[in-house]
Amino acid sequence: MKASLQAKMGQSMTLTPQLLQSIRLLQVTSLQLEQELLQVLERNPLLEQEPEDDDAPASTDAEAAAQEAAAWDELPEPMFLSGGSYAGDPDDDPTARIAAGESSDPRQRLLQQLQLRCGPRELAIAAWWLDACDDRGYLEAEPGALVARGSRELAEALPGVGADELLGVRQHLLLEGEWPGMAAADPRECLLAQLQALPDHPARALALRLVDAHLDLLARHDLAALAARLQAAPVDVEAAVSLVLSLQPHPVEQPPEPEPAFIVPDVITWRADGGWQVRLNGRSAPRLRLCAYAEQASGHEGMRSLLEEARWLLRSLGIRNETLLKTARVLVARQQAFLEQGEEAIAPLTLKEVAEEIGVHESTVSRITTGKYIQTPRGTLELKRLFAVRLEGAEVSGAAIKAMVRRLIEAEPAHAPLADEVIAAMLARQGIRVARRTVAKYREQLCIAPARVRRRERAPAPVVRLG
Repeated sequence: MKASLQAKMGQSMTLTPQLLQSIRLLQVTSLQLEQELLQVLERNPLLEQEPEDDDAPASTDAEAAAQEAAAWDELPEPMFLSGGSYAGDPDDDPTARIAAGESSDPRQRLLQQLQLRCGPRELAIAAWWLDACDDRGYLEAEPGALVARGSRELAEALPGVGADELLGVRQHLLLEGEWPGMAAADPRECLLAQLQALPDHPARALALRLVDAHLDLLARHDLAALAARLQAAPVDVEAAVSLVLSLQPHPVEQPPEPEPAFIVPDVITWRADGGWQVRLNGRSAPRLRLCAYAEQASGHEGMRSLLEEARWLLRSLGIRNETLLKTARVLVARQQAFLEQGEEAIAPLTLKEVAEEIGVHESTVSRITTGKYIQTPRGTLELKRLFAVRLEGAEVSGAAIKAMVRRLIEAEPAHAPLADEVIAAMLARQGIRVARRTVAKYREQLCIAPARVRRRERAPAPVVRLG
């Protein structure tokens, strides 16, 4: 056997504690950020809190955020989680140096778990699949179309990648992985994956047959028809149905979070000088800066790592604030009509449109708007509230049409409630063409009964004459 030495060049991005910390700061809420910064102040003596009345300019690290924001957003999201090596102490968990708590992004949490049992190539493919999933964990397109797209997009980073490898990673690492059903194409595939992960049992075998071919009957709760189709006893069918109903409806099950006792707005907007002004709420989290003796401490071996940590934290905070302010300005500019006129004037707006305008990835916009609030003359609203989906075939958003349906029903004559088809016709006269079933869907979402029920509820009680 002849030994040989070969040199190879490649590009990869390692998973460092600093990168993980930056992502956390991008997506945490104002209350979480305040708690984390107070913890950092306690353990890092090179940082101090700026006085509230201090008008001095921000630190140099924070000022550099605008230049570094562009480079930050060029990171492949979330494929930078390449499973690279960590050059420090092997017994030191990198995530232990980050403030306590898990990421609110389920994809990132899952990738961190997958790092323990797969290599960088499989991890990169898994990250690509997760990036093609919605917030519930379902694929946003057909697996076949995604495989064709993935083969093209990953060809340069992963030479030789093909359909078999892509499908294999999806099957073994995601569908059958730590979170069974992740990256499923539909609820049927998700439920089947969860059932396959359960121990063998007669109820499980019957549940597999039920989910595979008879989900329509399960949705109608037709146990008699299910028993006939499955040729099983009703008691066995009930056990199988109970097993299916115990499964998660979506691959991603967000952990319940306690409702905050109060809301601190991250952004404030108001109308002045003929336009809308937007600024960050400086009181939502403490402002930090380097201590006066921080630079002198750089010559001390034990303080050098603390100084590096402090600088990276200030830089990450600057990037977070810059991204939040840019996003809020675009949202306010696009939804001026909503802020001035109300619910019916909310315009169609998507994460992708905002991301393209400020030059970032749409997942960055999703993270920076989750759990963040803006104080407006119409009250304090979640930033996500300013996004609206365009109704197919219409020039207005579905949220605006829902508000119009509510207004028409509230103003209807008490003795003649408006039927869904009448409401659709009234909207059509205003240039908004929607189907009757669309009106019915929005009415149900508003918890409003059909016209015949509203008429019966408003009907006067019969008069009973005595004698």
